[in-house]
Amino acid sequence: MAHSTKETNYDIEDSNIALLGSDLEKHVRETSGEHESAWEYAGAEIGLQIWRIEKFRVVLWPKDKHGSFYDGDSYIVLHTYKRTPEAESFSYNLHFWLGQNTTQDEAGTAAYKAVEFDDFLHGKPVQTREVQGYESDQFISYFAHFVCLQGGVSTGFHHISDPLPLNIRKLYRFNFSRNPGGGGSHLVVREVPATAESLVEGNVYVLDKGAEIFQLNTKASTGQERFHAAEFVQRLINERQNQSSLTVFDEGGSGVHKFFSEFGENVSLGKVDTSTRHTSDSRPVLCRISDATGMLTFAPVELISFKESFRSDDAFLLDASTSPRPAIFVWIGSQASLSERRLSLQYAQKYLYETQQRGEINNRKSVAIPIIKIQEGEETSDFLQVI
Repeated sequence: MAHSTKETNYDIEDSNIALLGSDLEKHVRETSGEHESAWEYAGAEIGLQIWRIEKFRVVLWPKDKHGSFYDGDSYIVLHTYKRTPEAESFSYNLHFWLGQNTTQDEAGTAAYKAVEFDDFLHGKPVQTREVQGYESDQFISYFAHFVCLQGGVSTGFHHISDPLPLNIRKLYRFNFSRNPGGGGSHLVVREVPATAESLVEGNVYVLDKGAEIFQLNTKASTGQERFHAAEFVQRLINERQNQSSLTVFDEGGSGVHKFFSEFGENVSLGKVDTSTRHTSDSRPVLCRISDATGMLTFAPVELISFKESFRSDDAFLLDASTSPRPAIFVWIGSQASLSERRLSLQYAQKYLYETQQRGEINNRKSVAIPIIKIQEGEETSDFLQVI
């Protein structure tokens, strides 16, 4: 069957990425050949490398754009490091990030190429599926400023400091993400729809109209958020050669109605939606993954300890979706089957999808939480702390 050229948005809530043996795999192979040239210098030195998916191809993302992501795109991110200064070999964190408006083809290509990349690095990376708005702490920690903008490769894009038409209307939300394990925080900037529904308590907002920029500091926002939002805007103004002016408003202060009037009459801040927050500390669920019968099964296993519950000849799924840092971990034993190694993230996504279908996930968007694949011997502290 010929591959369809129609671009359809990928729906994380009801889609399962089919990889090995699929039409998508054949199309990607036809495009890039048996050898992916993008991997030639990948992971050769300590640092961060990013690639964007463009029409089934893996294209290096420029260093000056690191930290900026577009919601219509999919990306692959490799973090190369040494676990200790004395380590003789590199360790890797490999992420593929899916924007909320990315296409099925882009999402599938990113997932397939991440598997291929993992093979290239001999299965050593800790591999994570990231979905916009549900990024792991580890992913956010790579960037001093994580900026998520609207647009993408299919629509064309511009850097936010490029010359802009006077009738531009963009709304940005600012808050901070804490580093995993403490030790500082990172500014997270997300472009959100420029409508009243986007305004909720507890954030700093910037309305960019091109020639005019308005900043709103809500009462529950922090001084750090306010300072860095102003710093971010000032950088825009400087890069635009002072062609934009900034006006700052404080919630409850005089003149704040001017900001709200940009969104309609009688507009006020909405309440924070807590329905997607995970506050339960219930014990994680452990399942053995098996495809030996030709059908994929998730058999419950008693979680006693790491040494007692995990076996090298199997693959296991650890459901930590109710923990303070929700995630699904897939642990691959050193003697697990090839299909279990290569399809582990796909299996985990299927688990989340089926759990949702059975009504065991209260909020459907929980299927977007990070899925993390770990090879035996490469266990992370987050994984071990959950057990």
